[in-house]
Amino acid sequence: MNEANNNSDSPLDLKNIEALTFDCYGTLIDWESGIYTALKPILENHNIELTRDETLELYSAIEPKAQSAIYKPYRNILSEVVQLFGVKLDFKPSLEETLSLAESIANWPPFADTNAALHKLKQDYKLAIVSNIDNDLIKLSASQLDVEFDWIITAQNARAYKPDLRVFQHAFEQMQLDTTQILHIAQSIFHDITPANELELQSVWVNRRRGLKGTGATPPAEAHPTLEVGSLAELAEILT
Repeated sequence: MNEANNNSDSPLDLKNIEALTFDCYGTLIDWESGIYTALKPILENHNIELTRDETLELYSAIEPKAQSAIYKPYRNILSEVVQLFGVKLDFKPSLEETLSLAESIANWPPFADTNAALHKLKQDYKLAIVSNIDNDLIKLSASQLDVEFDWIITAQNARAYKPDLRVFQHAFEQMQLDTTQILHIAQSIFHDITPANELELQSVWVNRRRGLKGTGATPPAEAHPTLEVGSLAELAEILT
């Protein structure tokens, strides 16, 4: 760890931190742009007019409900999301449309600051992804990230979806580290910061929606991150 970390004015206690765990979608990858770009033509095909904010708000209400039942692969979750959009908005999506949201993940872009920040952080820490995703789908996104992660933890391997604590517990087992050695970094209060609080895990909220109304594609929730930043670039300056 860089000696400069010990002199930071941030509230983080970094003396024991060996690894940084990242939520992927919303934190590293711009999932809101990806989701809206995929859903917009489906809605247009059925003469449904929703703004970006309205689309993301409806997504945030539907996806967690689909994930709260018995575990099923994320591809199935996303197909169900499209079907439930149809139920809510009174249209019947085609099979191609129900499959298209998962297929679009290959095109969801990293945020502009993601790769530079990861390169900088990789110099001082081990890096992990902890994501609500399938193993084959995370490979599509990891190919756009220019660092090699030490661990990639998926919902498929944990057989559960965040905010379920089993995802984090599976991560700790795979990494062979305890909570005092890990700093969790994420955009979603609901999926990530809330369980981090329950586990007494230090966390950084990357508030990608700073200055925007609403909570976008994630449900509203209240929790207390150890630190809030507006970007990964800002975080990399603090940690290195």
